[in-house]
Amino acid sequence: MSMTTQANGHRMKAVNGRKRRPNRSVLGDLGVWLLLIIVAIIMALPLVLAISNALKPLNELFRFPPTVFPIHPTLTNFSDLMVTMGQSWVPFTRYLANTVWITLLGTAGHLLIASMAAFVLAKYDFPGGRTFFNIVVVALMFNGYVTAVPNFITMSKLHLIDTIWAVVLPAIASPMGLFLMKQFMEGLPFSLIESAKLDGAREFRIFWSIVMPNVKPAWLTLIIFSVQGLWNNRASAVIYSEGKKTLTYALQQIQAGGVARTGQAAAVIVVIMIVPIVTFILSQSQILETMASSGLKD
Repeated sequence: MSMTTQANGHRMKAVNGRKRRPNRSVLGDLGVWLLLIIVAIIMALPLVLAISNALKPLNELFRFPPTVFPIHPTLTNFSDLMVTMGQSWVPFTRYLANTVWITLLGTAGHLLIASMAAFVLAKYDFPGGRTFFNIVVVALMFNGYVTAVPNFITMSKLHLIDTIWAVVLPAIASPMGLFLMKQFMEGLPFSLIESAKLDGAREFRIFWSIVMPNVKPAWLTLIIFSVQGLWNNRASAVIYSEGKKTLTYALQQIQAGGVARTGQAAAVIVVIMIVPIVTFILSQSQILETMASSGLKD
């Protein structure tokens, strides 16, 4: 009896150790690869065209039929852009510093406030909690164009117009981060929090050392969206002083300079989109790695 059981065990190990191959033909694999290649080309084409146009001299930008890649690549468009920005009475570094400060403060504040509020809503029951979250869900229906006027009135009452806080505070109060973080935190097993409490950990220690590392995909995604929105924010409706304006506003003013600045306009597109793209590329691998290694179950 024991020998039969042992033989069955060896047989099961051999079956389990064997590689499981997908039930697909060679033509099916080729079809999947072909479809993925086509989708990748379609998604990468706008980025390739933007970079190619930025590297084209002015005569190639007006060439017909247009070429995808530059025949004589050059960095003249970027150097001309730097010259034009250098001629402004507000230094280029001032525009850049304003944008960096707005992006850092808005992203950090939004991540911290949304995560702390989501932790309370997801793991604690208190009167009015469900109603508050329903209000957050309803707020997701309204985009920035709808809330622009209420935000302006609120910032005006707080005497924050023409300051970077008129951009940062509405970004911190965005409902998207709270909704995203709460949905991720609800998937965490409550036994983790109970075990930490039994070990004597306080609420903030549980939030910072246990909850946040386990919802890393959520806050990395939140950082990507927040950086993209704040970096590309012109903020012209709430910031009037030239010395406080953002880099995107200054670059778009150059972009609207007419035909003579077509090459600089192509360089502007690359400069504006490079930071969100780099942020996404740096965070993407961490998101995939965390999703693959964070399967928590009760």
